[in-house]
Amino acid sequence: MTGDERTTTVGQLPTPDRDRARLPATLTRVVWLLWALSLVVLGLRWWRGEGWELAGVVAVDGLTVVLWAAVTFFGGIVHSYARRYMAGSETIDRFFGRVFAFTLVVLVLVAAESLVLFWLAWLAMGLLMADLIGHVEGWPQARAAGALARRHFLASSALLGVALATLWWETGATTVSGVAATVDGASPLVVLVAAGALVVAAMVQSALLPFHTWLLSSMTAPTPASALMHAGFVNAGGILLVRFAPVVTVEPAVMLAVVLVGAASALGGKLLKTVQTDIKGTLGCSTVGQMGFMLMQAGLGFFAAAITHLILHGFYKAYQFLSSGSRVEHTAPNGTSDGGTTGPVGGAVVVLTAIAGGALFAALTGKGTALDTGLLLAGLVVLTVMHAAREVVRQSDVPAAVRYGAVPLVALPAIAVYATVYGAIEGLLVGLPAVDEHAALTPVHALVGVAFLLTYLAVDTGVYRRSRRLYVALLNAGQPARETLLTDTEDYNEY
Repeated sequence: MTGDERTTTVGQLPTPDRDRARLPATLTRVVWLLWALSLVVLGLRWWRGEGWELAGVVAVDGLTVVLWAAVTFFGGIVHSYARRYMAGSETIDRFFGRVFAFTLVVLVLVAAESLVLFWLAWLAMGLLMADLIGHVEGWPQARAAGALARRHFLASSALLGVALATLWWETGATTVSGVAATVDGASPLVVLVAAGALVVAAMVQSALLPFHTWLLSSMTAPTPASALMHAGFVNAGGILLVRFAPVVTVEPAVMLAVVLVGAASALGGKLLKTVQTDIKGTLGCSTVGQMGFMLMQAGLGFFAAAITHLILHGFYKAYQFLSSGSRVEHTAPNGTSDGGTTGPVGGAVVVLTAIAGGALFAALTGKGTALDTGLLLAGLVVLTVMHAAREVVRQSDVPAAVRYGAVPLVALPAIAVYATVYGAIEGLLVGLPAVDEHAALTPVHALVGVAFLLTYLAVDTGVYRRSRRLYVALLNAGQPARETLLTDTEDYNEY
């Protein structure tokens, strides 16, 4: 497409009439009403300590009510934002219909007790998201991105179907709880096949390496759809592993494999992020890394930590996408660095704050106080605090005294909030099968911890930039599919 045959009209978008604006307004109110109802259900579940179920169809347990509250809140934010973002679009009703349907499908998914219903919701969720990615009609790149995502999601659904059919054939169970109750007596080989299919399906849906290309190619989606994707859709992998924890925890080798693939994506996403030059690409690589963290926590056996991570990451990433336009600065390069140096005093503040953050997390959650995989979880908290604290200390335009004092005053309360949310979610998940079976500590876990430490040091100190081969490899790995690339500015102007 060159755009030479087209007439581009520049001007104010038409104001939608009342009939055109009625459906978006109605659906937005319905989603916010669902959020209010989900809070009521969450309160009742917390007060009563038990859930509800429609035998063989749906089950409202602690995981369900937490995710209902999160999904409807994110959905309400996206619906409200999209009303202005899509104003004047001829396809606004179709867009809102798909976003609303996607929200409802996810609500069904997290409550599904029937294996068939769970699979159908998983399939519908992927197809709806693929349609949102390719939403813009007449845009070849959008159609290509939607088709690429659809192929990935169909493959994920096929893998999930294989896993569920295998479990049904072996156990005779047709429900999630039925599988949990009978999987211990199943053939180890059959369980291994089912668990492997579940893990790969989760990897595809959560855009872990090497299945991340569909996510990096999805930037043709309208910004509200991108926010919904990064704040909600990619979290499905974590939900899948938590819901089928009795299957993936039967064989320790599977749990170790989940840790390794999660760690590879966490570290790979962090490195890929450093070579991105556009905001959405940076956020996409960040999501790849964060989803790696989420699955890694599930592989360690800390399923409540995985749910906490996906919820808090959802808040953060939804905000990042919906505010991405305000972060674009039209300035010329000046050749200066982004920040100053840390210095001896700043370095001491960063290290001490990170250690204090890890100790606070361990004290509030009890994770990291014994010789088990909780040490790795607490170690990741230390590295995260260290990285965030270093970014604050390097802000040379702020007085040193303010920077050094702000680091612990901001970081430690944030860790306390995270630990509190973690504890609350852990309490709600009590009673779910296998969610409290932490993996045994092995030398492989120690190596993963060392890899995280070395990677963080390499990125924070800039040592990795000395390797041109690494730079080229990261640049190539972080590219979207060729058919989804925008190479002509007229393409941007047209759509």
